[in-house]
Amino acid sequence: MCREVPLFFSVVIPTYNRLPILQKCLRALEYQDIRADSVIAGYEVVLVDDGSTDGTLEWLEAHKDEFPHVRSHSQDHQGPAAARNLGVKEAKGDTIIFIDSDLVVTENFLQAHADALVKGEEQLGSDRIFTYGWVINTCDFDNPSSEAYKITDFSAAYFATGNVAIARKWLEEAGLFDTRFQLYGWEDLELGVRLKKLGLKLIKCPEAVGYHWHPPFNLDQIPRMIDREIQRGRMGVLFYEKHPTWEVKMMIQMTWLHRILWGILSFGGRLNEKTMAPFLQWLIDRGKSQLALEVARIFLNWYNVQGVYGDYNEMER
Repeated sequence: MCREVPLFFSVVIPTYNRLPILQKCLRALEYQDIRADSVIAGYEVVLVDDGSTDGTLEWLEAHKDEFPHVRSHSQDHQGPAAARNLGVKEAKGDTIIFIDSDLVVTENFLQAHADALVKGEEQLGSDRIFTYGWVINTCDFDNPSSEAYKITDFSAAYFATGNVAIARKWLEEAGLFDTRFQLYGWEDLELGVRLKKLGLKLIKCPEAVGYHWHPPFNLDQIPRMIDREIQRGRMGVLFYEKHPTWEVKMMIQMTWLHRILWGILSFGGRLNEKTMAPFLQWLIDRGKSQLALEVARIFLNWYNVQGVYGDYNEMER
């Protein structure tokens, strides 16, 4: 199968109170290196502000001349699922690229996705595909692209909106994102289950690199992270309610295996944000904030598992 129709990309980005890193995100998208013989006919950036209170829309209006590719829309704070759906609705492109507003891409980002889509269609003889690029986590705000790929950056997800390109028609046929996922987590992987049922194949595209920035880990972040894990547990139950399969149970950690694993590692919750705080701070003080974060995931996962089972038991009652 040889592609005859050129690609027009719509890069859909939901954002909520992320103005400093969003500025880097949008500037990187303005400086894309697209080959003269490229199948890319053009691109736009569809930014959906999800009720930000940090002056995002005001800043963009004041700097609109710097961003000729950007079209912005806004909504009351409803979460990323609703924001992405609005972005798809307003998009002009036949192919949608989803990224997050804290992702800084390389100059060949769009070209890499285009090349992978064309190659995938030719190899499989079908356009039932989507491409998934690399996401490299970094806490280097000044120079995020200096971060090297790490084993912890590996993702086994089938469909995740951190860096993915897909034909608009498949999103519409699958039914877009379920806006009931208003809390943190799972709205993209749940859509992925429906896309898989349509027979879409994942094409990995490591050349399409995005650097996902987050601030260096510190103890002040822990309460928010715990709340996020509890939210993810609640949304995981909704995910399982829609797709009651073993595969989904494994994804959301609602199995006896996860309960035993994180129960043992956290000593039944005794290793928690209070008891581990001195050790985590010791690691942070020695410049090992990333290692401290990985250690903290022991009790964060315990909170997640507890949240899943707590919400599921409540639903059963």
